[in-house]
Amino acid sequence: MRIAHLRQRLRDLGAKPCHEDRLLRGWSQVCSCDRKHSPAEAFFPLALRNELPAIEAELNGLARLCSEYPAGEGVARLLVELADGSMVESVLLPRGGLCVSTQVGCAVGCVFCMSGRNGLLRQLGSAEIVAQVVLARKSRAVSKVVFMGMGEPAHNLDNVLEAIQLLGTQGNIGHKNLVFSTVGNLRVFERLMEGLPLPKPSPQSSPASGQGGEREKQLLIPAVKPALALSLHTTDAALRARLLPRAPQIAIEELVERAEVYARATGYPVQYQWTLIEGVNDSDAEVERIALLLSGKYAVMNFIPFNEVDGLDYRRPPPERIASMVQSLKRHGILARIRDSAGQEIEGACGQLRARAAKA
Repeated sequence: MRIAHLRQRLRDLGAKPCHEDRLLRGWSQVCSCDRKHSPAEAFFPLALRNELPAIEAELNGLARLCSEYPAGEGVARLLVELADGSMVESVLLPRGGLCVSTQVGCAVGCVFCMSGRNGLLRQLGSAEIVAQVVLARKSRAVSKVVFMGMGEPAHNLDNVLEAIQLLGTQGNIGHKNLVFSTVGNLRVFERLMEGLPLPKPSPQSSPASGQGGEREKQLLIPAVKPALALSLHTTDAALRARLLPRAPQIAIEELVERAEVYARATGYPVQYQWTLIEGVNDSDAEVERIALLLSGKYAVMNFIPFNEVDGLDYRRPPPERIASMVQSLKRHGILARIRDSAGQEIEGACGQLRARAAKA
């Protein structure tokens, strides 16, 4: 289900913008519409009131908690069943955070990730993405949502931006606390930059850059501007092509420059994601290249120690090596931190819970 289709359904039942707003706030924030035994009973148009039980049942059926796996203080991995029986994963994070999925499976095929082992199975509708937040909010407060679960958000861009728009308005989540994660896609940068101040074009700008204005006006323009997370994983182009075999082949320097433009325009630093794999991308040479690449940039480097996956020989570096990399970058003036992946003790790397459920 798409939120746009839900809105149209409400309008067809006589809903005005104020009615849409009230219903979507009630759903996304997990609060009652209070339509019974209160003045709100007459607030909605009669046709909408008659249809509300069916609409609410449909929304409640979008995502169901299949199982929960605690993975440390304030952290739990959730296996979520969608209305058609498909499985995705969400992760409850400390301090009110939640990681949500945007696809069933993934087409990027990162060699260290379980999510894409069987490719992309289907896209999630924007309402299914929001439904993961609603499901989590039934058990605790959620004040930050990161789109870093199963799937590549850039491959489901309209639905992800539609979900971000709702969560940043009716869902009552601060814009900087909505984090769009991507391996890097030119279309993402173009869409996110819509409506934001652009730097002056250089003489080398493509002559095609000014074309298609009428088409662009018809695109969904998100008023809510999320923070950006860029999955980098290495500074070596050849290695990145091997680690992320179906990611767009864009020069790493160009990815960083485009991300920097967005960061300066929004005022949110780019969160660079780097899954640390022993003997693959944890060398001193990588640290030196990171320092050169991010010098002077509005950026945070998040090192994510590899979460072991069945059938893969990759390992996470020793804790002392990880700490050494962080300290080295800090000496170069680069803000770096360790963002430990949840689920080590339960073999709960992204995609593993769904894979185990599929085998059962």
